[in-house]
Amino acid sequence: MVASKKTPSGERIVRCPACGKDSVYAPSNPYRPFCSARCKGIDLGAWANEEFRMPVEAPPEDEPFGDPKIQ
Repeated sequence: MVASKKTPSGERIVRCPACGKDSVYAPSNPYRPFCSARCKGIDLGAWANEEFRMPVEAPPEDEPFGDPKIQ
């Protein structure tokens, strides 16, 4: 088990999801869980560009999909 890091005031330190640097996870950090406005903006831009997607298995293009007559 990994012990979580804390600041001297007892606030938890987590890894920023965008850059990997340390970030304070507390109300004192308005960008939490990110370390800065820049990292928060990068993540928002990735969502807006649909870079975060769930993988799907698409049917092959040459096979019919969802045609009840063929099934």
